[in-house]
Amino acid sequence: MTLVRPEGVAQTEIVLAERPNPYAGLATRTVAFALDAAIINAVAWAVAAVLTLCFSLVSIPEDVRTVLVAIGAGVALLWAAGYFVFFWSATGQTPGNRVLGIRVQDARTGLPIPGRRAVVRLLALLLAAVPFCAGFLMILFDDRRRALQDRIARTTVVYLIPSSPRRNGRER
Repeated sequence: MTLVRPEGVAQTEIVLAERPNPYAGLATRTVAFALDAAIINAVAWAVAAVLTLCFSLVSIPEDVRTVLVAIGAGVALLWAAGYFVFFWSATGQTPGNRVLGIRVQDARTGLPIPGRRAVVRLLALLLAAVPFCAGFLMILFDDRRRALQDRIARTTVVYLIPSSPRRNGRER
């Protein structure tokens, strides 16, 4: 690599190192999922707290209250499912994935997956968790670090390559 440098600037050796395995491992994926779970729960608890406060101002029969709690639980499940499906199909990155620099992508094309495949991946994720999380342990033995949900939805989870730094909004 040849560097063009202005007068008086010391020569610096730049080493471009590639990650030996671009696929995200079990620990990274687990921490990203934990961050996402914290976000999902924080939003659900905040909404529940506001609704509880609002309903405490009005007298509601016990039967109606039970129905409202059941509806709230269903909405919370839809919120959690929608969170993952939206982010996986939009950019391939949930906020937890973004913090850790990983992305879910189509195994063949490297693009974010369509919404239907994101739903399939989510359902397969639940299936992977059922037998004592055995579906996730496949990450430890697969050469592309794929879990059960990745195999079923034909996805991989990869580390992102950081983009070059920008100066004044323009690329260098």
